[in-house]
Amino acid sequence: MELIKDWHKILIKPTDDLRKGIKVLHNGGLRIVLIIDKNKKLLGTLTDGDIRRALISNTPMDSMVSSAMNSHPKTVDHNTPRQEIIDLMENDDLLHMPIINEGGKLCDLVTLQQLHRRQKYKNPVFIMAGGFGTRLYPLTKEIPKPLLKVGDKAILDIIISQFVNCGFENFYISTHYMPEKIRNNFADKDSSDINIEFIHEDIPLGTAGSLGLLPENISKLPIIVMNGDLLTKVDFGNLLDFHRSNKAEATMCVREYDFQVPYGVVEVNNHKIKGIKEKPVHKFFVNAGIYVVNHSLIQKIDGTTYLDMTDFLEGKLDKEKVSAFPIHEYWIDIGQVDEYNKANRDIHTIF
Repeated sequence: MELIKDWHKILIKPTDDLRKGIKVLHNGGLRIVLIIDKNKKLLGTLTDGDIRRALISNTPMDSMVSSAMNSHPKTVDHNTPRQEIIDLMENDDLLHMPIINEGGKLCDLVTLQQLHRRQKYKNPVFIMAGGFGTRLYPLTKEIPKPLLKVGDKAILDIIISQFVNCGFENFYISTHYMPEKIRNNFADKDSSDINIEFIHEDIPLGTAGSLGLLPENISKLPIIVMNGDLLTKVDFGNLLDFHRSNKAEATMCVREYDFQVPYGVVEVNNHKIKGIKEKPVHKFFVNAGIYVVNHSLIQKIDGTTYLDMTDFLEGKLDKEKVSAFPIHEYWIDIGQVDEYNKANRDIHTIF
């Protein structure tokens, strides 16, 4: 997400007077002033409206700015997706949104105008759409799974729309099962704003093996790889920023999954009970089927043998940095009929 570079110029202390607040507001050119404490924790904001309300109330100009500031400004966490921030700002008629971290410290500031200027990413996006969709049979008897309709759109079309909304425009789609139908899906669509190339697997190559079929002249920027049967509201720009900031060779999106044991679990050591836990809940991170992979790793895949992404990345853990990007946004794997039906129920409220 593109952020305001000079927002540090509009920071003041709560003990500064209103005169300084007005001066910083006018000179900063951002139509807002941010009030922070010595630990950079956001205490409030000051806008032209706040100052005018103070003047109407006959507040002296030598009063501390804390007497006029909005001490309960709307803020968002630094991991909040771009579209979610836009929705919040438009619903509350806000022009600015301070961004804070987990400790409440100010990280950045974004404006609504800035967010509507969609950032462009040249990074390739690789969508795996060659699976047989066996678990969805007979729905997939005559149509490949990525073309199943969720609402009035194919799964694959929804995926690409999500990427386009995040500013991505270069796509590679791997095919195997009914490849002509995948290609024909785009024949009648206006795709002038994006670039789509198809990579055909003569034999199934797994979730990583087909990366070896990418053309040699592909961009050397990190590539986002995604299963073609997922729907999610993840901000892919945030994912890419996370990958870069962590200086990772690869990043795997993960989701928290919990499992409750339906019985009391007894811990035993040498026939002696050491503890009893009634129906404990175990939590795990599971693979969410979305990855960012650096070009240097892709070059190590030959494209001739079957290779799953999990096996590929596990083999790199000792030598390369592989990061985990936790997903808290909506996510569904349309692998079975129940999930497909749920996606069709969710589509009108989530997307």
